[in-house]
Amino acid sequence: IGDVLITNDGATILKQLEVEHPAARVLVDLAQLQDSEVGDGTTSVVIVAAELLKRGNDLMRNGNLHLATIISGFRSALKVAVPPLKKNMVTLVNELSDEDLVDAAKTSMS
Repeated sequence: IGDVLITNDGATILKQLEVEHPAARVLVDLAQLQDSEVGDGTTSVVIVAAELLKRGNDLMRNGNLHLATIISGFRSALKVAVPPLKKNMVTLVNELSDEDLVDAAKTSMS
């Protein structure tokens, strides 16, 4: 039957899949890129990307929007969403207190 693998790591799970569907392949590749760049967050990235694909597909089928229009809308949303995230969601390590670092270590070890 094959080997049994027990994990809750999204990247590990996706590496084991044999994916042929183009959209699914994009999600697997995205998760692998996230894992190699950041080392965490693969499941979150796949969930967000899958929802964007689903909503884009709905707009194309039910909203009668052209794919180029949907992509343009996604790019416009990206330009609006990224600056506040960069401003508010990034903390430099040298700005963290000892308590912050201990909390981060506890979280990563749990």
